Amino acid sequence: TFRSLYTRPNKKIIYIAPLKALARERYRTWGEKFGEQLGFNVIMLTGDLTPDREAINQAHIIITTPEKWDGISRYWKSRKYVKKVAVIIFDEIHLLGLDRGPILEVIVSRLRFVERRILEREDADKVRLLGLSTALANAEDLGDWLGVGNLGLYNFPAAQRPVPCQVHIQGYPGKHYCPRMAKMNKPCFAAIKSHSMQKPVLIFVSSRRQTRLTAIDLISFISRDSASTKFLHIDPSEMNYIMRDVKDVNLRHSLAFGIGLHHAGLHPSDRKIVEELFLN
Repeated sequence: TFRSLYTRPNKKIIYIAPLKALARERYRTWGEKFGEQLGFNVIMLTGDLTPDREAINQAHIIITTPEKWDGISRYWKSRKYVKKVAVIIFDEIHLLGLDRGPILEVIVSRLRFVERRILEREDADKVRLLGLSTALANAEDLGDWLGVGNLGLYNFPAAQRPVPCQVHIQGYPGKHYCPRMAKMNKPCFAAIKSHSMQKPVLIFVSSRRQTRLTAIDLISFISRDSASTKFLHIDPSEMNYIMRDVKDVNLRHSLAFGIGLHHAGLHPSDRKIVEELFLN
């Protein structure tokens, strides 16, 4: 990204995030890093936010979603900025095998077509494709599809993480989803007590409803442990002040115990409060 910004300043870098929430997060962090600190123009294109054409033309980095870039790139003949792309970054590219896979395939195929048309007329550099994934079984196959050789295929093992990571896997029997998820909550609470009482913890579940149910179970375990504020690492009066601005009732209740909720159904201001409390 840095090299493209400085060696090809008239070109654009496109970052495609699978979710609006991830696009917003990347826009915030890259806006600070590349925009405020280095002076590059960073914009976000989603279904909720579309800057005017002049702002897009002046942008160095465009953060968008697959659906939005698919719609924009269809009209590549009339939109010159589509032909000025130097790098396209696909985050969570393993989602190619899910519902949004066909959209990503169309984007790559159209990109190759536009690239060939431009190279026929003028001497130009090829567009660089960068796919990112946390877990990918067939990386070599995907690399071949993207036109990436062995020299451009990187696998970073856990040992190369800046923060050491240990993986423990524990199975839970059960035919039905909700009872099986409920079985996981108590061992999860025990793991937090054993390994991370003084540090932030992320618990991933598969639905918005499950975030609320998991938070309720954790609150009940805390209450039985006779220390209802053991996860609260700021002054309760300060938390009460912060909670006045929280719109979601369930989130307001869980924050009092030092437990946050984060999903796409929350109001943006609520998500921002949770993110800042987690980071700080």
